[in-house]
Amino acid sequence: MAISPAKRAALASVAALGLAAAAIAQDRPESLLPPGFGDAAPSSAPAAAPTPAPGAAPAAPRVQATTPAGPLPPLPPLPFPSPTASPSPAPTPRYVLPSFARRSLTAVGADDGFARDAFGDADGRYVERLMRYLSAPLPSRWLSIGLRRLLVAQVNTPARVNGADFAAERAWLLLRMGESVSARAVAQAVDTDNVTPKLRAVWMQAALAAADPAGLCPLADGAGDSERGWIVARAMCAGLTGAARTQPLVADIRRRRVASGIDLQLAQKVMGAGLNSRQAVTIEWAPVVQLTAWRFGLATATGVAVPDELYATVGAQVRGWQALAPAIPLAERAAVADRAAAMGVLSSAAMVDLYAALADGGDAPATLANTAATLRDAYVGNDRATRIAAMVKLWDAAETPATRYARLVLTARAAARLPAAANEPQANRLIASMLTAGLDRTAQRWQGAVPAGSDGWAMLLLADPDAITQLPAATVTDYAPAGALAERKRQLFFAGMAGLGRLPGGAVTDLAERLAVPIAAQNAWTRALDRAVEAGQPGTVLLLAAVGMQAGSWANVPPAALYRIVAALRAVGLDGEARMIAAEAIARL
Repeated sequence: MAISPAKRAALASVAALGLAAAAIAQDRPESLLPPGFGDAAPSSAPAAAPTPAPGAAPAAPRVQATTPAGPLPPLPPLPFPSPTASPSPAPTPRYVLPSFARRSLTAVGADDGFARDAFGDADGRYVERLMRYLSAPLPSRWLSIGLRRLLVAQVNTPARVNGADFAAERAWLLLRMGESVSARAVAQAVDTDNVTPKLRAVWMQAALAAADPAGLCPLADGAGDSERGWIVARAMCAGLTGAARTQPLVADIRRRRVASGIDLQLAQKVMGAGLNSRQAVTIEWAPVVQLTAWRFGLATATGVAVPDELYATVGAQVRGWQALAPAIPLAERAAVADRAAAMGVLSSAAMVDLYAALADGGDAPATLANTAATLRDAYVGNDRATRIAAMVKLWDAAETPATRYARLVLTARAAARLPAAANEPQANRLIASMLTAGLDRTAQRWQGAVPAGSDGWAMLLLADPDAITQLPAATVTDYAPAGALAERKRQLFFAGMAGLGRLPGGAVTDLAERLAVPIAAQNAWTRALDRAVEAGQPGTVLLLAAVGMQAGSWANVPPAALYRIVAALRAVGLDGEARMIAAEAIARL
């Protein structure tokens, strides 16, 4: 298949995107996987499922699956899809679905929350590379929410990739974002007889991140004997179903040195949860120095508490896995809820439900019980002063920028219950709190009640869903934020307003020069973003927006990048995401 010069240039520039965003890049999050993950693949690595169209695929690094056997060499790497590869044997399904119940690989996903043609005629290999090289979590909660919505949705599989492999890439990115439940849903949206080696490896990761060892069983029987994780998974599934005695299976695993130590002990713990099991296994964490997906998933599923010091050995996305795991006690989930909410994993409603359940249980630790009681006052206090005082107490108790923003998420609907009032000292934080939950129209009731030039005034201008008129340049120069980052806030406010089309063209050029925001600068990333906008590909635009926002915090996001992101999202119909991201920039500095 001939590739147009534009597409060839797009493929060639993928490697340059990371360099173009180097000023805003962050280190890759520490993996949960054993040593060797991401190493170059040996020449004997198995081939992935074939893609629909012939042609040479661009070279790409290879990834390997988690193995429960720490002392042994890592599993063979997980291959990227290759257009010229021969088919790999698919696992044998336990039953055959009737034709009307089978799901096509032309469109894979778990819900209908995004346009089916999100990627248009983009080359699927290019889209997969964007996902593979994207560092997560992102600094923007609202960009993460938009990206999750895209990755989970049932969208058309782009050209030149296999639908199951494309689902695997999406699920793997969701896992790195902390979205364990969504990742499992995307992986399981593919029928088992269509599962490729790449999806099989990610399927295991998703099941473990969701603390769902039973989720391995649909593929366990069809996996080969060369994959040690699946060998142990077959034994666990036999124990869970009571289909066979597990002692001989465990003895065989030990004899073949498939797994040992705590990895095998946790697997035995899972086997002991099955029917007619008489196993009693004691877990000792003392010799363990690294947490892996295997250890997190099996320990969580069997009610074994993971020591806090082991969570320090993994990336921040695991806090999202913790917050979403129903097997983890409520108090432990509440302890990580702030971090998960700041990443976009937990919604405001989910956080309120979590604290309400804690309050109803009556056995929460004193600190969490006090937080739940304060949250109740924030919602149903006797008067306005009591409610605002409760919210202020919650906000001020936060110790880090991420938790401070998460507490705004927690109180979003409590803030929305208050009528607007002039001269309210907490107006800025009340408005920011409402906007964390997307309550933009409710927040607009405060227009006219906040002083011009304040943070609340700026956020209302950026988040206004009904804005149709352009404003003069003085709107930007009148913004007078306080604090050490005042100049950066003014730059981000200008970038948001310009990206949303709220400023005249002449004013944009003049303000860009005065504020030293190089919005006209071009590089590989901006050119790729422009091409995706011109092609009308909202999915590709979202991915590229995330590529341009790989920074450790909002303080490190260049205003010029924010301008490009907001303008591109707005151009492809993602106006809500554009407005919320622009307002978030003010709230989080």
